[in-house]
Amino acid sequence: MKRYISTALFAFLMAACATNPFTGKKTMALVSNDELFASAFQQYDTFLKENKVISGTKDAQRVKKVGQRIAVAAEKWLNANGYEGYLKDYKWEYNLVDDKQVNAWCMPGGKIVVYTGLLPIAQSDAGLAVVMGHEVAHALANHGQQRMSAGVLQQAGATGVAIATGGKSTATQELWMKAYGVGSQVGGMLPFSRSHETEADKIGIQLMAIAGYNPDEAAKLWVRMSENSGGAAPSEILSTHPSSQTRISNLTSWAPAARTEAKKFGVTSFQ
Repeated sequence: MKRYISTALFAFLMAACATNPFTGKKTMALVSNDELFASAFQQYDTFLKENKVISGTKDAQRVKKVGQRIAVAAEKWLNANGYEGYLKDYKWEYNLVDDKQVNAWCMPGGKIVVYTGLLPIAQSDAGLAVVMGHEVAHALANHGQQRMSAGVLQQAGATGVAIATGGKSTATQELWMKAYGVGSQVGGMLPFSRSHETEADKIGIQLMAIAGYNPDEAAKLWVRMSENSGGAAPSEILSTHPSSQTRISNLTSWAPAARTEAKKFGVTSFQ
């Protein structure tokens, strides 16, 4: 019986998969993009209503210009690599929001926000392209869908542990639940998140290069980010993100390949 259940579960997980166009690998898709996009668009509209959106300024125009160039670069790459129509359900939107946080994000389906606090660190359009390329990469690679799917599995695992230890004392059950929580977070969810960040860095530096922005600026941006944080950061193994030094090293090593990729699209000079 257990074998049949395991086989059925395996078949279900294989059916509930999507393909990452940038790696060719199968990824978890326990939540459909239709559901994800509809929810993301609604949340985005709510967020804009509840926050101060800056429009009509030079900075707001920069955000839109850089975002549009990244989106065009993404479509060029996808079309050239056999993924025509991949972006058909995307509804690109780029907004600058008045907030001191040094941050930006892109929701599934292409809804982007850049906080004003990021602009002094970005310094230039190329610096802004580093961040926006990274955030767009998260959306294109379906990282949001994968994180939600992983969360579903993590919760299912917790339920399984609770059932398996149901006949034991409350103290023993609590101990097992805590062990599972820590183990699944440190050994599963955090490495999963860090791998997404690294993947988004690698995709993002290619997108910014195809969009005409100097990929050498990616590592420089992360040097500034590290300096802005004062070097304070949790141990990488306990973080959702790779360390700044890891990112700087990776981005430096990937810049030549990003230039080569951009050249395939006729881009040989960068700003």
